[in-house]
Amino acid sequence: MPTPYDVPTPVLIEKLAKYLKDNIDEIVPPLWTPFVKTGSHTQRPPQNSDWWFTRCASLLRKIYIKGPIGTSRLRSKYGGRVDRGVRPEHVRKGGGAAVRKAIQQLESAALVQSSGNKGRVVTQEGRRLLDILSTEIKKDLEKEIPELKKY
Repeated sequence: MPTPYDVPTPVLIEKLAKYLKDNIDEIVPPLWTPFVKTGSHTQRPPQNSDWWFTRCASLLRKIYIKGPIGTSRLRSKYGGRVDRGVRPEHVRKGGGAAVRKAIQQLESAALVQSSGNKGRVVTQEGRRLLDILSTEIKKDLEKEIPELKKY
């Protein structure tokens, strides 16, 4: 059975974001999402109006791949370089509220759970969802590229 390791990341995140938006009622963008930047390294809010679902899907995949992982490490994954004019750029972490609230919503949807002091891990439900979507993506890719059937 294919897992998220076996399929292209952008395709999986796009399909998972659409699934979260259409089927899971616990994941709702907070009221501040149209106005907020995703970190101190960005200059503007995201242009995509559904960026919240994409972030939740990306977080779920990252927790699956790297878990148990905590909020601070996840903030580092979504950080970037801050433009300081003519001075050298410095690395900044991503915004903490977006990561925290998304994880809380994933926990309320029973896709992620706390693992004590180690961070968060994906539950059996979340693992099943990611594996099913990965299987669908792999089948679609095999129709487009028949050579992938041997893998």
